[in-house]
Amino acid sequence: MVLRRLRKLSAIDKKILKILLAPSDRISSQALAAKLGLPRTTIQRRRNYLEKHFLDFAYSLKLDELGYRRVDLLIYTGGGDTVRVANKLLERDEVVYVGRSIGEHTIDLRAEAIIKDNSQLLDLLEDVKAMPSVKDVIWSEIVKIVGKKRSVPGAIIDSM
Repeated sequence: MVLRRLRKLSAIDKKILKILLAPSDRISSQALAAKLGLPRTTIQRRRNYLEKHFLDFAYSLKLDELGYRRVDLLIYTGGGDTVRVANKLLERDEVVYVGRSIGEHTIDLRAEAIIKDNSQLLDLLEDVKAMPSVKDVIWSEIVKIVGKKRSVPGAIIDSM
């Protein structure tokens, strides 16, 4: 494996990141250039670099508009079978993400699932609770977003 050293982020790179990471619509390179008072070619070159090395971009469905819900499952496992349980969860169509976690001593996995209704949630919870080595499952759901901020605070971007 070859380790490649990335260049240090410049002040302009940090300004671009702050704008791109703001919770708003996607901004064009032309609008970004106008906002920062820089040539569009400079913005495009730097933006391409940042998107290649430092940014993940993904579309997200407005699930509530389509009659679906996103729920988080917080799962307590035992017997050293955490990875096996995680892989079994990933076999389910409604499960879109599973991650091992640390922190609260009874939470080993966090899974994200897309469900249609409470009946589907109940079936999912019962199936997960029935898995060998699963000690407990807690579920959580965001019912209203109060607000959104930049995904990474400006102070952290400045320290990069």
